[in-house]
Amino acid sequence: MSGVWGWFGGQGSQKKKDSPKNAILGLRSQLEMLQKRERHLQNQMDEQDAIARKNVSTNKNAAKAALRRKKQHEHTLEQTTAQIATLEQQVYSIEAANINRETLMAMEKAGKAMADIHGNLNIDKVDETMEKLREQHALGEEIANAITSTPMGEPIDDDELNEELENLEQEQLDNAMIGTGPVPVSDQVHRLPAAPNTETRSKGPVHVQEDDEEEELRKLQAEMAM
Repeated sequence: MSGVWGWFGGQGSQKKKDSPKNAILGLRSQLEMLQKRERHLQNQMDEQDAIARKNVSTNKNAAKAALRRKKQHEHTLEQTTAQIATLEQQVYSIEAANINRETLMAMEKAGKAMADIHGNLNIDKVDETMEKLREQHALGEEIANAITSTPMGEPIDDDELNEELENLEQEQLDNAMIGTGPVPVSDQVHRLPAAPNTETRSKGPVHVQEDDEEEELRKLQAEMAM
């Protein structure tokens, strides 16, 4: 049953939609007939005018009768012209009304489409969504900064670095005191251990320095024996 009623409803809707078009077609058909009649009446008037002119001097009764018929045609022509103007106005009005209706229907469809698109959206939800986006953006910035600013591996203790630096300085100082480093054999033969001066003694214990000198002499002797 619903299909049958839908079919009848569809027919009624289609008929309603075609009504303006059918009305315009009917008016235009009537206009075409009236315009033909208008041309015919104009021809009749011209014909009666010619008869009147022809008989104006020779047959006044015939000329008068022709003018009378001309007047009748002229009156009918005026009525026909007025009808044509009325029908033309009707066609214009129906066309304009139909355009307005179609425009309104299109606007209604557009409004419904926008309502379907927006759904349950409102300004509060839009603000909430934008706030969440800003929060996520800020979080992403913080994560990026944390990744680029934090070095990989275990953190290094400054005290440990300072201690290692002091050991390096002491090692350099000790090397300067005992003159470590590869020295050619010829240079070592002519090189005698210099007597420690006051400045050298001030930099380390005397017995430590003597032990280092003796060790240096033993190394030199071993190299010369080779």
